[in-house]
Amino acid sequence: MTRRPATPAELDETERRIDAWAARQVAADDSVASVERAEAPLRRWYIRLLGEEKSVFSIWLTLQQRSLHFETYFVPAPEENPARLYEYCLRHNLKLRGARFAIGAEDAVFLVGEISAGSVDDDELDRILGTLYEATERHFRPAMRIGYASRFRG
Repeated sequence: MTRRPATPAELDETERRIDAWAARQVAADDSVASVERAEAPLRRWYIRLLGEEKSVFSIWLTLQQRSLHFETYFVPAPEENPARLYEYCLRHNLKLRGARFAIGAEDAVFLVGEISAGSVDDDELDRILGTLYEATERHFRPAMRIGYASRFRG
């Protein structure tokens, strides 16, 4: 089934909803360090998070006519054991809900996903933030130990 494109007014309303949600996150959540916006006409947000396993990372939200795309840069291209690292990520895709690992530019690994533009609300935005935060915290160190094994020896 094809998603109906959002009207300009619907996109404006969704944009306001994301802005309000983001402002509340910065005010209330200690793990959200900042939120920045891309310049118009892009409808893109950069949410900077403070983690424990990965000390700082950003989530990018991009509102498009039919969807809200989200992603975070997970790890750079592995220096060692690339097949093992990519296998690790693929195997864990089965357990992720609402996001997936993907190989992007220069063979770096990202966590990505999207939802319908019409389903953007506070609960969905919270779920996206929580999913990407939890997956990064859970899988960052094991992934780095595979892809950069010699840096963790000794």
